[in-house]
Amino acid sequence: MQSYRNFALAVFLGVVLSVTSGSAQAADDDDNDATQPAAAAEQVTRASKDVPELILGSKNDQFTVNQKDFALIAGQGYRWKISAAGGLEYKFHTDLFRNVWMNQIVINDLEVHMNGAPAWLEYDADGTIQIQFTTVRPGSYSWSVPDLAERGMKGTITIK
Repeated sequence: MQSYRNFALAVFLGVVLSVTSGSAQAADDDDNDATQPAAAAEQVTRASKDVPELILGSKNDQFTVNQKDFALIAGQGYRWKISAAGGLEYKFHTDLFRNVWMNQIVINDLEVHMNGAPAWLEYDADGTIQIQFTTVRPGSYSWSVPDLAERGMKGTITIK
């Protein structure tokens, strides 16, 4: 068991160090390009960062979302609260789940740990689900409430 932990730690550190060294090389660019986005200047840390909460629906508009697009950094750990507040049944789906290392899902201070990604998060009533994960694969991933995407309940998650 100890050798497995050492191996897992070595793999994780290898991912973090490769991302950090790539960020350091990008930061050492002599072009001094002032148009570089702020997210690219962020550094990977050992502590998990909070993603801005995503709120599906509201009491005034069941088909609204408070934010559509999210920017994350590869190799960083994150905590993301996704809430339903519109009184409808929402089924949150994203291809991000299959491209990150899932740590846990927390519902009412109860933790769910798993070896794979969830297919979707379903809200039968208003409430919050927090997911904790580490980004692994850079790319652009979509999220949506499938039956309500045409009403604007969709967006993107970009990992740089």
